[in-house]
This record gives sequence, structure tokens and C-alpha cells, in this order.
Amino acid sequence: MRINYKIRARELRVVDEAGNQVGVLEVQEALKRAQEAGLDLVEVAPDAKPPVARIMDYSKFKYEQEKKEREARKKQHIIHTKEVKVGPKIEEHDYQVKLHQIEKFLSRGDKVKVSMMFRGREMMHIELGKNVINRLALDATAVGELEFEPKLDGRMLGMVLRPKK
Repeated sequence: MRINYKIRARELRVVDEAGNQVGVLEVQEALKRAQEAGLDLVEVAPDAKPPVARIMDYSKFKYEQEKKEREARKKQHIIHTKEVKVGPKIEEHDYQVKLHQIEKFLSRGDKVKVSMMFRGREMMHIELGKNVINRLALDATAVGELEFEPKLDGRMLGMVLRPKK
């Protein structure tokens, strides 16, 4: 935003501090009015014909804008993607621990990527890994839903779960 003497236009549509339209004035006249009020002349719509300028306290305006941005940042929730790795020959207790981790991440509002790496001869029995992944997806439906179906990519089998709305 351009303020006071940085405004380049010859004529401006001026709005006073109360929000009333003053009309189209030359820059010098508008600056004089702003100085008499003890405020700044701020160009708020430079693309308009003629550009629109407002008489206001610029430092107070900037402070209010920053305050609004801080409030908006406080209210936003960033979704993280957590990864849980499982093996195709996972035991029952380990499976329950991983399932509990997945449920915890989903209840916090994070996405979960479940990945399974096949090593050596495990590639011969991909269906065992698919069974484990599908069982995880089914057991986690209480707090999450499938975003991406289980997909085999080379030696990696993976899927993504997202929290339920």
C-alpha cells in the first residue's frame, strides 16, 4: 500500500476517516485534508479509475491487520501425515500396537500412511501382506477411512488413511 507522498496518481477518490465519500480530489488537496485531521492518506484501491484513497491512522490499521492474521493462524489446524511401517509376517501383539498407534494418530486429526516393505522371498507371498493391510484398514474404520486404496509400488505396499469427519 502506498501512503502519503508515495501516492503517484494525480487525482484520487477520497474517503474520510468516518467512511464518508469526499469525492475526487487532487493528491495535494487530499494530503492537506489528511494532515489537518492528523492522519495518513492511504491508497486502498490503486487499480480503480480514479484510485481510491482513505484518510486513516495507518499504524493502527497495520496493527489491526497483523492482529487478525495472528488470530487466523491460531485457529488453523495443520494436518500432518504420520507413517506406520508393518511387515507381512507381523505377530498379533505387534499388530495390535500398530493398530493402536494408527487410531491415536487418526483421532488427533492426522493422516496415516501405512507402508509394508517386502524383502527377498516375501515377494512370492504378496497376498499375505495384502491381507494384513486390508485387515488394518478394516479395523481402523472406527476412527478413519481409506483415502488411497492399498497399492503395490515395486517392493512397497502402501495405503493412506484419513480421519473421519
